Amino acid sequence: MTGHTWTLLLILAAAIAALITLINSRLRFHPFVALMLVSIGVALAAGESTGEIAESVEEGAGGILGDVGVTLAFGAMLGRLLANSGATDRIARTIVDRAGERSLPWYMAAASFVIGIPMFFEIGLIVLLPLIFSVAQRLRHSPKIKGSPYVYLATPAIAALCTLHGMVPPHPGPLIGVEGLGADLGTTILVGLVCAVPTVVISGPLYGRWIAPRLAVYPDDELVGQFTQGDAAPSGSSAGADASEAAPKGVPVGWALTALMVPVVLMLLRTIGELSLGESSPTRHVLDFLGEPVIAMFAGFLFALFVLGYRSGMSSDRVRESLTDSIKSIASIILIIAGGGAFKQVLEDSGIGEAIETAASGAHLNLLVLGWLLALVLSFSTGSATVGIVAATGILAPMTGGGGGVESSLLVVAIGAGSIGLNYVNHAGFWLVKESFGMTLGQATKSHTMIQTLVSVCGLLMTLLISLFV
Repeated sequence: MTGHTWTLLLILAAAIAALITLINSRLRFHPFVALMLVSIGVALAAGESTGEIAESVEEGAGGILGDVGVTLAFGAMLGRLLANSGATDRIARTIVDRAGERSLPWYMAAASFVIGIPMFFEIGLIVLLPLIFSVAQRLRHSPKIKGSPYVYLATPAIAALCTLHGMVPPHPGPLIGVEGLGADLGTTILVGLVCAVPTVVISGPLYGRWIAPRLAVYPDDELVGQFTQGDAAPSGSSAGADASEAAPKGVPVGWALTALMVPVVLMLLRTIGELSLGESSPTRHVLDFLGEPVIAMFAGFLFALFVLGYRSGMSSDRVRESLTDSIKSIASIILIIAGGGAFKQVLEDSGIGEAIETAASGAHLNLLVLGWLLALVLSFSTGSATVGIVAATGILAPMTGGGGGVESSLLVVAIGAGSIGLNYVNHAGFWLVKESFGMTLGQATKSHTMIQTLVSVCGLLMTLLISLFV
């Protein structure tokens, strides 16, 4: 490597250190502000002109928002409609009511897996908490359940929700990876689901059965009452309050499941069309259009708007207010994504991306392990899985050769898996789990942190296993 290459790599190392410091220092910079500041600093240090810097920032931020931001907004609105209509609660209760006591963790994992397709981790957990607490209350004196029934049921729910959140589109992290690495969306969904199922099994029901007898987690009655009186989620939570106001007419489970699957099926059909139909086929053109992420999510949202919104008995004013609130809840994430896009573009335009590719090629590093490790370290250091994903994606994008193959989809999943691990005190999800279940710091570490780290490691191992056959 040349001296200039080493200089660019040192600039990148300094940028990562600055990003971590700005977010974790006493100033507590918002990740979006930190990303923008570091992006401009990197461009200046690498020798870009002021005109080029502005162009890089605008192109990077605007480009990723155009591809991911609108899709994410439709996904958030779809998830809120599912919660407000009571559909998510009906799905969960329908699945769990069919289970015996010993098989409850498996059914809870299945319910959380379905609910986790469109919902962020925190929102999905809030929606599931009333169900977890009410079922756990019934199991407290069961001789068949060893240890804490709360941990017994919460473990598979946490595992499924965080796995879907980090590894499977249409969640924002995997979508960022798909766009930044040029991966095929349908292929990434398939790869993500293949990796997710065994990951959830190991880190959910199996780990839960082992850890539940070792953690004496028994929330006090007042805390339990906040979740089990009616269907309400914790007081002060707008998402939970909305979810508790089930529509007067109710929502059939079949319609709710259909609303969940519409965007996923459309994206998968597009991939099937690309593999089996010629480019001139009219059917292929239709599938390509409907399978575009923004179109697929828009179609799913419109279906849910009428079936789970207007037809479920909610007033038009309440539907509109609910959708507005759902956008507010993701505004911060959208800004972080924009900052990540600017960071990625600056790395590419300044030549740092090529320097990374040269260094990694010379060191013969496994790209999946490198992507996983970068996302893990950045997520743990900054307290933001999104920052971990966007930064790791930007660093590795020049090394994918344009993407599009299964290898790019595996890298998207590996980076997403890395962003999940070591979820500790600087992550909001850690505190949500700790406080919701009345855990001590040590109990939350042994449960929540360990669950997400298991998910992270299993996700990486699954991508490495699949890579042996492609």
